[in-house]
Amino acid sequence: MGISPISIKESADGTGLNREISIPGFSKGVGLKDLAIMSRQMATMIGSGLSLLRTLNILAEQTESKPLAKILKQVRDDVETGTSISESFGKHGKDFPPIMINMVRAGETGGFLDGALESIAANFEKEVKLRGTIKSAMTYPVLVLVMALVAVVVMLIFIVPIFEDMFKGLGSALPIPTQILVDISHSMVYVGPALIVIIVGFTIWWNGNKHTERVRKFVDPIKLKLPVFGPLLKKIAVARFSRNFANMIGAGVPILQALRIVGETSGNWVIEDALVKVAESVRQGQSISAPLLAQPVFPPMVTQMIAVGEDAGSLETMLNKIADFYDDEVQASTEQLTAAIEPIMIAFMGVVIGGMVVALYMPIFSIAGAVK
Repeated sequence: MGISPISIKESADGTGLNREISIPGFSKGVGLKDLAIMSRQMATMIGSGLSLLRTLNILAEQTESKPLAKILKQVRDDVETGTSISESFGKHGKDFPPIMINMVRAGETGGFLDGALESIAANFEKEVKLRGTIKSAMTYPVLVLVMALVAVVVMLIFIVPIFEDMFKGLGSALPIPTQILVDISHSMVYVGPALIVIIVGFTIWWNGNKHTERVRKFVDPIKLKLPVFGPLLKKIAVARFSRNFANMIGAGVPILQALRIVGETSGNWVIEDALVKVAESVRQGQSISAPLLAQPVFPPMVTQMIAVGEDAGSLETMLNKIADFYDDEVQASTEQLTAAIEPIMIAFMGVVIGGMVVALYMPIFSIAGAVK
């Protein structure tokens, strides 16, 4: 067209046609497994003598997680301009947990970055295994519960109206259980959409507020007091606390800072609040085990082993032993829970579905009795 450009300016990443479209609630972030693999690979490459920039380049190119690859490129650019890797990780606090950032900072300061990354990888790998154990234990009961709810809804919407039409010609009052079932079927026209709206609204609200302190203060203590799942959740929290605390001490992170970070990563507000009180006592010159003993959330065995570890100068070793013990306890508890839940859920489905079938056939039984 005979037009010459006066100036050319490169557009920023993620703008214009290069913008990535993400749907809220469906965009996948950086997973713990991705971080574990990245930490392990990064430790191996740094330990082999590769420069930090080259290591970050390789990791950004070979990782299968697109969000992590994007972050690693930004970290590489920051490191290239003179920023420390821990400071750059700190800019992505939503994707890198506090324990990872602080252990990397300790590794940088102490000159053992590869060792710190090895500890992070081992920690995350055990955490992934723990989550997998819990998820596998909960998959079956959740599926059975969903199937039961779907079966109940289908019967109320499609099956019960057919039987109701049959019962209209009987000319007599329906038995109370059958009448209740028919009334529930009629109300499903209004209750069903209302329930869907309530569930969707609660899910959106929960996703936005579940990490707020007000909600955690209310929900987390209830979790630990649940009849069946409470003890299991307590063991998970103690295992996570012990493992993270051991790794932080091994990485050379100061005790007070380690207690704060371990509390934040424990996953339960009760543990976090207890460790805030423990940190305050330690700041005043007390040992770790004495204030821990005053917190009922920590079992006596944990506090006694920590006390022995402090006296013997082997706190990290003792914490690792506690973590291993509670990992085994969680494994055994989830297996027992799965074995116990299976017959309970089958019995639940039998009672619900069987009860509905019996209620539907009660008028027919009444007619048969009257004919005899």
